[in-house]
Amino acid sequence: MAKKDAKKAIKKRKPNEEALCAGMEIIRQSPLFSRLNGCYCIKSGNELGKTAAIARVDDRLNENIWLNSDVALTPNEWAYVIAHCLLHFAFGHFDKDHLPGYDKVSEDGKTEHVTKFEPEVWNHACDIFIARFLSDIKFGKPVYSDAEDTGYMGKNELQIYEYLMQNDAPGNIYCGTSMPGMMDMKGLDKPLTYEKMHYHRRATETFAHALAYSVSAAVSRAGGHDYNRRSRVTRAREAADWFINHYPLLGGLAAGFEVIENHKLCEEEHIAVAAVNARDREIYVNPAAGLSQEELKFVLAHEYLHAGLQHSERCQGRDRYLWNVACDFVINGWLSELKIGEMPGDGMLYDPEFKDWSAEEIYDYIVQDIRKYRKLNTLRGYGMGDVLEPGFGDGSGTDSGKGFLSSRGSMSVDDFCRSALQQGLEYHIVTGRGVIPAGLVQEIRALSMPPIPWDVELGKWFDMHFKPLEARRTYARPSRRQGSTPDIARPRYIPADIPEYSRTFGVVVDTSGSMSVELIGCSLGAIASYSAAKEVPYARVVFCDAEAYDAGYISPEDIAGRVEVKGRGGTVLQPAVNLLQEAKDFPKDAPILIITDGMIENDLRVKREHAYLIPKGRSLPFREKGKVFYFGER
Repeated sequence: MAKKDAKKAIKKRKPNEEALCAGMEIIRQSPLFSRLNGCYCIKSGNELGKTAAIARVDDRLNENIWLNSDVALTPNEWAYVIAHCLLHFAFGHFDKDHLPGYDKVSEDGKTEHVTKFEPEVWNHACDIFIARFLSDIKFGKPVYSDAEDTGYMGKNELQIYEYLMQNDAPGNIYCGTSMPGMMDMKGLDKPLTYEKMHYHRRATETFAHALAYSVSAAVSRAGGHDYNRRSRVTRAREAADWFINHYPLLGGLAAGFEVIENHKLCEEEHIAVAAVNARDREIYVNPAAGLSQEELKFVLAHEYLHAGLQHSERCQGRDRYLWNVACDFVINGWLSELKIGEMPGDGMLYDPEFKDWSAEEIYDYIVQDIRKYRKLNTLRGYGMGDVLEPGFGDGSGTDSGKGFLSSRGSMSVDDFCRSALQQGLEYHIVTGRGVIPAGLVQEIRALSMPPIPWDVELGKWFDMHFKPLEARRTYARPSRRQGSTPDIARPRYIPADIPEYSRTFGVVVDTSGSMSVELIGCSLGAIASYSAAKEVPYARVVFCDAEAYDAGYISPEDIAGRVEVKGRGGTVLQPAVNLLQEAKDFPKDAPILIITDGMIENDLRVKREHAYLIPKGRSLPFREKGKVFYFGER
């Protein structure tokens, strides 16, 4: 019977009442206004006339909002009206300290605030101020004027009040929720006791917390999150919200990543504590790990730094697990200095000996003892890295396209992580939120510098070995200025003579089947252009797969376009290196440049200065002693 009665009541509801209920639902869905105090009292037109709503304070310290169910407004207009009344309480418009008046000094030297004001004018000033606020945040639809053209009246309620007292307000400006000419604040005519003042100060504090919460929700939406999905607040999500609200260094990253707590998923993917998927902007936390709130803060900060510092992209052909281990040592050292949360007992790689070391330095150190560092326990588990590879979960390796960070949008995931961390650092420093380790500051600021292209790094390598030639003077051919001064001998500057084969270098080209023709052509083209720019007349080129094919000394223009690549079999480069090192017509101090895809023998011995060019994403099967350039097709 109760259900049938409810259905009948719904059918009998008037259109005006349905719009009012829809407006109240908009308020309940708002992260700001849903957290403000206010008691709704539905009244009829007989009691309120044509007034839409009135904010009223009674003797029982209640914050009542009278709503007229007979007024025909749209849901957005009702939401605007209710929000307007809630803000009267939140902004302390009934608070004695906020009311216009003057300070009176008594005979005993005490200062007393004496309230002397015009209630109607104060109500009008408060309405204008609230209308500006709602217009700025673009909430709801104003019933009357939206006060966009009232900036000349003042910045706050008191200044607006003083302006209205000195000038006649324009008759077409009314921003309240009552009828024009009537007050929508009831209770101003009664003296406010200290108890009431204290009550309304608490309302103002509630508004401050609600405003901070709404900003967090807005940032979360901008980060691609669904606000409704975050309605079920878990301990891990509370830890993520802590970064958004209290820790600006990582707050931007926290807003852009979603925390997923799924025990089944973590069990399937062998995630013991946590892991991060930077491509999909997701952090996976195993709820069965039993972490405390402070430990969750530490773990989330750990994963945020993995993503923000782009550790997955910076792997650059290194062993992914050992690179993950090296980054863990660095991050945990920084977090222990920052004192963010509490370091969990499991999965935390921390060694004070690595203080002030970079991840690259730690990686070079631990690869010398792979057996010791191969099976360490990270946050993901034993022998596995917590930085998940691109394409985790679907194998695609592409962005999932959430929100404004999709590959089709205006900002990539890498750009977002870089920007969020840099802006967080600047705000953290400006607001004086605490000292940040110098190494972390350097890495964050280094991300703002665009990476040096591989061909530019190759040009610097040429600069190291081939200094610019100094021109010399000769009188054998006079200067072109000689004709203007026939009595003065003027020499001409000509390039210095280059002894044959003295300014040269060797090139070993891996021509195995795994090397594409495009990559070989790209690398040889860069070598040719820099050889010509550095006035290198010839380069000794050797092609090699399983055997060495000596192409002899070749000029830069021939390297660029007329070299016939031989080979295309297996890959053993030692014969080509030996050919150059043992050649009697090859200078002893000439460097060697080796172009390969990394799929070569496990022990390549080069006894002289050398460097490697390998494609991005590849690595050498041994610890290299020469410079390594990671190149790609341009």
